[in-house]
Amino acid sequence: MTGTSAALTPPADAIAPVRHADAPAPGELLGAHYGHCFGCGDQQAHGLHLAARAGEGVRVSAEFTVQAAHQGAPGLAHGGILATALDETLGSLNWLLRVIAVTGRLETDFVRPVPVDTVLHLEAEVTAVHGRKIYSQAVGRIGGPDGPVAVRAKALFIEVKVEHFTENGRPEEIRAAMDDPDQIRRVRAFEVNP
Repeated sequence: MTGTSAALTPPADAIAPVRHADAPAPGELLGAHYGHCFGCGDQQAHGLHLAARAGEGVRVSAEFTVQAAHQGAPGLAHGGILATALDETLGSLNWLLRVIAVTGRLETDFVRPVPVDTVLHLEAEVTAVHGRKIYSQAVGRIGGPDGPVAVRAKALFIEVKVEHFTENGRPEEIRAAMDDPDQIRRVRAFEVNP
């Protein structure tokens, strides 16, 4: 990336990321962390429905198909949608660390247009950890996993406690998520919120 801000450069004493022993296995589909999430949720009619898979180390891959509802210019994906896809993919990395984290900063480069009906192939990895700060990067390609780069990003995620969501989210949604009888869905609703 050109012109990356100092905030996205790990300090000299940052450590290499370590995949958690209970992280999903490489190749495992991560699934939605929350049904109403615009990035990965299956209850969002015009959402990205992004499907991420655990990779080796602290890496994930993901795909989403650009729909007509995701347009900016006629026939092309809106830049904000592409940034959302990158953010969602980067946020999925936190499942491999088994931490609750939110986006602190996201810098995106838009390299080439992404037409409607295109499958965007995304790869992301954690590059360093420093205290509560998680540094990561992602790239999105068109035409296949080895196709030309369309978008790329660097990000800083900040580890938070569940109270970040319960004290700041809309009470109706928080209550509904907390009251879900499915314990796994209840816990996952607060795992990642990029």
